[in-house]
Amino acid sequence: MSTLRLKDLAQGWRGVCLVAVTYVYFLIFAQYAFLNRLGQLGIADAHLPSIMAAMAIGGIAFSLLAPRTASRPGPRLRLQLSFLLCGAAAALTLLPLNLPASIATSLLIGCALGTLTVTLVSNLGLWVGGAGALAKVGLGTGCGYFLCNVPWLFTATPETQAILAAFLCLLGIVAAWKTTPTDVSAVSERREKESPFAFVVVGFTTLVWLDSAAFFIIQNTPALRAHTWEGTFHLWVNALIHFSAALAGASLLRRRGLSAVLGLAVLALALACLLLHQHGEVVLASVFYPIGVSLYSVALVAYPSLLSSATLPRQRAFRAGMIYAVAGWFGSAMGIGMGQHLRQVPVSFAGVATILILGPAVLQFVSRHRRETAAVGSAMLVALGVHLVISPAPSSDRHTLTPEQRGRQVYIAAGCINCHSQYVRPDTADVLMWGPAETIEELHVQRPPLVGNRRQGPDLSQIGGRRSPLWLKAHFFNPGQVSHASFMPSYAYLFRGSTRGDDLVRYLGSLRSPQYAQHVAMEQEWQPSPETFSAASPDEGLHLFREYCTTCHEPTGATRSAWRTQFGRLPPDLEAGPWLHLPASARGPGRLGRLAEIVKFGVPGTDMPGHEYLSDHDVASIALWLNQTMVQPAHFASIQIKPGDHP
Repeated sequence: MSTLRLKDLAQGWRGVCLVAVTYVYFLIFAQYAFLNRLGQLGIADAHLPSIMAAMAIGGIAFSLLAPRTASRPGPRLRLQLSFLLCGAAAALTLLPLNLPASIATSLLIGCALGTLTVTLVSNLGLWVGGAGALAKVGLGTGCGYFLCNVPWLFTATPETQAILAAFLCLLGIVAAWKTTPTDVSAVSERREKESPFAFVVVGFTTLVWLDSAAFFIIQNTPALRAHTWEGTFHLWVNALIHFSAALAGASLLRRRGLSAVLGLAVLALALACLLLHQHGEVVLASVFYPIGVSLYSVALVAYPSLLSSATLPRQRAFRAGMIYAVAGWFGSAMGIGMGQHLRQVPVSFAGVATILILGPAVLQFVSRHRRETAAVGSAMLVALGVHLVISPAPSSDRHTLTPEQRGRQVYIAAGCINCHSQYVRPDTADVLMWGPAETIEELHVQRPPLVGNRRQGPDLSQIGGRRSPLWLKAHFFNPGQVSHASFMPSYAYLFRGSTRGDDLVRYLGSLRSPQYAQHVAMEQEWQPSPETFSAASPDEGLHLFREYCTTCHEPTGATRSAWRTQFGRLPPDLEAGPWLHLPASARGPGRLGRLAEIVKFGVPGTDMPGHEYLSDHDVASIALWLNQTMVQPAHFASIQIKPGDHP
């Protein structure tokens, strides 16, 4: 790489600043602070896909439209208008947005960013100058990523990050005010035979896909996040790695060309994704991930103006628009989707990604060294044949494992630990809610331990004593139907064509400690306080009953209808009875207490689940409403209660 002299840097500081500001805005605000701000406003969760879809639609549309306006109203003014809109979007998030306003703001962010990025990268020479152009792009990219990892900025509140993003947009407007005398067409950094444009698009798309998937997985897995970008030390290390890799990427682009940089980037990202599968290798993955990201990020900025053969502004804008629409926005959406649904980057995908980018270079090498390649290939085939002959046939563990052991493997493979813990914290409210705590000795015998440290859903360490196999199966098929407001995805596919689903149910059913019987006695002693009953409301109880109970306890309830033939005894219609687990002699507070106990903890040994996560106020409200609505004891005084009967 040509030496970046102070004179050249002074001439091209505007380009360095513009690249850095764009990266900080996109990474810290558009992909981070904006989402956290939506969470503060309580409008993320179920609405997040539609909000992010609006941003993607705006980004794709305006990335593709930007080339059509490549000369109107001129790159400088167009860049300044884009920064102005980006800053306005950041300022808007400081307001108490509702859902339509959030979607509109997200669309504005996408439109502004689509125009901004395409305009900037297709006219880089106007701001970076001719001498040392790649070095300046590397410096701008490195500074952008470095700033994003500065601890006080990374950990700042969404409001602070939005204010800073708006301020940086003003800085971008100032930096774009003047251009350098050197026209972009005069910049000459190309030193290799240019790769086909389709290959470039596929390469960048693959890299962004890997990057986005890995980022989502790390960000949404506390154990991974703790070893990657949580804590001051990790953040400073990430900042330095990003900065160094960006400078190295610019040097490699100059000396070895685009193919070499994309090849190294995919190797680093693929290796990082594979290391995330290994519990003890997360720290190593946190090194390779920023290296791969910074390498391809420099190339992503530099390609349209500094590395492609396009000379006319419209040609450069067209290439930039295609790359940013397909790779930047589509690739990012696909990567996030992979992280959301699979919670990992499959080994096969990482392998295919590596082959797609390195394949042409490998084929070119093989064509130049045919004899050597043939000799090495023959030796490998012979070695493989010898290995197959002398090695014993592998035995399949699947036929020697119990259903519970196979189910534990499914639990790990399906990523259940990402949302469910298996550890009741001693001497806390956990004990009443989820069951007795395991001892340290009991945890040590697990291979591997599945303690978990995140609870998007309930703790599962005693789930076998709290839920029946039928309830577990119905919940896997349609979580929201069985458990109101559950955002757990359906795992019905585990039951199709294999025993994985049934094995998982068997495993969860086995999660019950010997102390659980004593815990049931503790549950029977629990009751809401008199003050709680006084503050409870039967009207609230009716509302809660409709949300949580009608799925089983109405004649046309969804769960009752779907699993009618598999219930040991159909759940009763609570307006008609019989109430088999409420003694006919129960009166007054005793009657209310028993109703509350059933609502809170269910009926052990039956398909009736508890609702441990409801507050005492909600439980008391349901009990009050049931007490007013249920049939009178005289209607079922003669009923004989048998062990195992369902309520």
